[in-house]
Amino acid sequence: MDFHLAQINIARLVAPIDDPRISDFVRQLDEINTLAESSPGFVWRLKVDSGNATGIAYSDDPFVMVNMSVWTSIEALREYTYNSRHVEVFRDRARWFERMELPHYCLWWVPAGHVPTVAEARERLEHYQSHGATQHSFWFSQRFAQPAAEQSPA
Repeated sequence: MDFHLAQINIARLVAPIDDPRISDFVRQLDEINTLAESSPGFVWRLKVDSGNATGIAYSDDPFVMVNMSVWTSIEALREYTYNSRHVEVFRDRARWFERMELPHYCLWWVPAGHVPTVAEARERLEHYQSHGATQHSFWFSQRFAQPAAEQSPA
């Protein structure tokens, strides 16, 4: 069985999504999402018909934004995250999002073809927040290899 890498990251806006203080972030969404989709190793990302995930609820808090995607490998996601135009938006995040006390991101392996749900991702993130890096959920700095391929019975 092949595996892909899923990721979630959440962030709490400093103002409503339609507030002028957030407009720079919103203005860049389409470009950054298109960049992700055209990046080597991209498989899937959470979105609605409008093309982004700003209207998808992570929790009861309407200021919490959720981002989820699936990639073919840790290296592919890392390249997009830190070595593309995405890093410029990432560096500016303090302009639009509050500093969070707990980790607000994690990675985990999914069977190729599996599309993770927000509920599944929330559980993985909560596990990471409570237990740190494990095979269940981890981060770039404490990676876990993808699960071993299942052996077919002889």
